[in-house]
Amino acid sequence: MIKGIFETHLNVTDLERSHHFYEQIIGLQHAYGQKERGNSFYWIGGEGNAMLGLWQKDPSEVRRQHFAFQVSLEDMKQAVTYLEDKGIKTRNFLDDDIGELYVFGWMPAVSVYFTDPDGHFLEFISMLPDEAKPELGMVPWSEWEKIHGRVNGGSA
Repeated sequence: MIKGIFETHLNVTDLERSHHFYEQIIGLQHAYGQKERGNSFYWIGGEGNAMLGLWQKDPSEVRRQHFAFQVSLEDMKQAVTYLEDKGIKTRNFLDDDIGELYVFGWMPAVSVYFTDPDGHFLEFISMLPDEAKPELGMVPWSEWEKIHGRVNGGSA
């Protein structure tokens, strides 16, 4: 029955600032908005695929949330540079400054974390084409690549 998550919403303190971030920095396609109601909606992954809704609220009503954007493996290889070139500080899962991205062995997937202007924890994540190895826990991407005989990938 369920095929995926179609829509999620965030409360934000400044809709215009968030509009700039999600459209100009992240690259989402603006779908619809009602300024008088303080909302704005964005397509994720193309029109009709998935949606993010933003609602301007008083700071007391904004609670930090987390969600991840799925990106291609090729895009993940450039994600840190892409975000940092736009002035966005990136972190890995261990909350370290980026030195290297980490792989969640149980999935397996590689990801990078960052925040939006309201402190929501966002993530770019890419599934890897390998079999899961939960026994590895979390490992640096370069180590994962070496385990799989790929020595050139994995650096941030």
